[in-house]
Amino acid sequence: MSKLLDKINYPSDLRKLNKKELRKVSDELRSELIDVVSETGGHLGAGLGVVELTVALHYVFNTPKDKLVWDVSHQCYPHKIITGRKKDIRTLRKGGGLSGFTKRSESEYDPFGAAHSSTSISSTLGMAVAKKLSNDKNDVIAVIGDGAMSAGMAYEAMNNAGALKSKLIVILNDNDMSIAKPVGAMSRYLAKLLSGKLYFSLRETIKLIISAFSKRFSKKAGKAEDILRGIVTGGTLFSELGFYYIGPVDGHDVDHLVQILENIKNSNHQGPIMVHVITKKGKGYKPAEQSGDKYHGVSKFNVSTGEQNKSKSNIPSFTNVFAETLIKHAENDTKIIGITGAMPSGTGLNLFEKKFPDRMFDVGIAEQHAVTFAAGLTTEGYKPFAALYSTFLQRAYDQVIHDVALQSLPVRFAIDRAGLVGADGPTHAGSFDITFLSTLPNFVVMAASDEAELVKMINTAVNINDRPSAFRYPRGVGVGVKLPGINEILDIGKGRVIKEGKKVAILNFGARLEECKKALEILLRKNINASLVDARFAKPLDEKLILELASNHEIMITIEEGSIGGFGSHVMQLLTDRGVFDKGLKFRSMILPDLFLDQDSPDEMYKKAGLDSFSIANKVEETIQSNIIFAKNKNIS
Repeated sequence: MSKLLDKINYPSDLRKLNKKELRKVSDELRSELIDVVSETGGHLGAGLGVVELTVALHYVFNTPKDKLVWDVSHQCYPHKIITGRKKDIRTLRKGGGLSGFTKRSESEYDPFGAAHSSTSISSTLGMAVAKKLSNDKNDVIAVIGDGAMSAGMAYEAMNNAGALKSKLIVILNDNDMSIAKPVGAMSRYLAKLLSGKLYFSLRETIKLIISAFSKRFSKKAGKAEDILRGIVTGGTLFSELGFYYIGPVDGHDVDHLVQILENIKNSNHQGPIMVHVITKKGKGYKPAEQSGDKYHGVSKFNVSTGEQNKSKSNIPSFTNVFAETLIKHAENDTKIIGITGAMPSGTGLNLFEKKFPDRMFDVGIAEQHAVTFAAGLTTEGYKPFAALYSTFLQRAYDQVIHDVALQSLPVRFAIDRAGLVGADGPTHAGSFDITFLSTLPNFVVMAASDEAELVKMINTAVNINDRPSAFRYPRGVGVGVKLPGINEILDIGKGRVIKEGKKVAILNFGARLEECKKALEILLRKNINASLVDARFAKPLDEKLILELASNHEIMITIEEGSIGGFGSHVMQLLTDRGVFDKGLKFRSMILPDLFLDQDSPDEMYKKAGLDSFSIANKVEETIQSNIIFAKNKNIS
């Protein structure tokens, strides 16, 4: 028996089907999604929850002329399958394959790239205004949910949309936020009624009648309508923001979704519309429905059992080392607080919460608030650890500067997912935190080269009470070294010499230390005996050690998993200020390249970035060779 999905390569194919066939398409799309992610890994639960919504949206709206933007877009796999990418869907999140998020360069059906949350309403409002200015009658639709409504940016955009009165359709995908609950058949009927042509027409007519009467009467009538709509829909908040609210609607009833969306598309309503859709994350796959996180993000898994093929290691992950170390400190210090932004399990603070439920705060997708909230805690003598992914800390940079650094408040930043992260690609890479933190006065910036160093940096941060501090560490497991106790702290601004050599000094900052050690072995086989230093601190620098190395080595090379402007730039500034280059020192800085690297395995990404052991060894050899040529030319002249 042939599948309907086999006939669908683009939404135009979907629109050729009879409405009665859409349920079957949805069932087949859900099965295909489960099968695909079982092979590729990735985000599963969110996509399962929007299968019917995806089908309904592409069936009703004329995409790509009508613009459809998915917030966060980790739920976009069903969307990709029916928008021309079905044949490539099993390359998802792999090197050279499809991105795990929407991406403008990948398809015309992805009008706006996203992987951080709460951008959909702002971006689609921009599109809606552009269409209005261009007299373009096509629709613009944003799908937001899965926690994205916890971020202030969404409300800023709604506030602006209500004031501009541009035609904009926002689908609130309510899968576990409990904004409102559907109340059965009556709720469904009312949602259809409120979205129907007759209601829109009647509403506009009433407005015209009211406008002919007194302002006082108009106010009373408006209040009556608000009360009625509040009783019917519970959409008072959105109505107050200027949105025409419809819902709640069953997000898994594709027939009703199509009917409601058609009513909206065919209406003459001007201004933003909010459609509140109730969905179930993980819908249709029992292991996902029964999982606590609804299989939000998964590795490859067995479809029959749901068992994930997670790699097993006796070596703890950096994330777990952070959590367990912080717990030990919190047992001795009641002032220690854990803060995260919707990532308790990702940052390990779910473990902290089990021990100290009153001292762990998940503030939702609101990093700006998280940082200033932490700053407030410090003013009362508490020791907050703000555990955030590097890529998400970027959203709170103004707060880091103004509310923390400027006031020298001792917020401790635990920066997870530092460096390149693999399958999630450039949107989740921790590429910039060294640079944007090291430029700030009053900051201590550390990077752990292994899990033992991470423990020492946490210990050190606990004791820094006069200024902010940050320590960064990568995703994944450590290197298998013995962990120190919680009393072993570092001297602030002091690095450590790993190996002493001649001519060449390699200064590593962060988790490339193991690759540096491998590079030394490669170089030693070529009779190049280099020094290796683990810098530990990008700020303050170990000036004494760096200047000593510069005085007794001909070449200095810095290595970091970060962008230009970070550790290497600060070392170069120090050497310039002290006139070291005047004495002939050759300096090279190895950093992430000035481009966004697409998803791949971490090892492959670091090879492309030129930060693997062979690239490091090659850089040393090239610099030695250039030094020899320079010396010869100098002698000739």
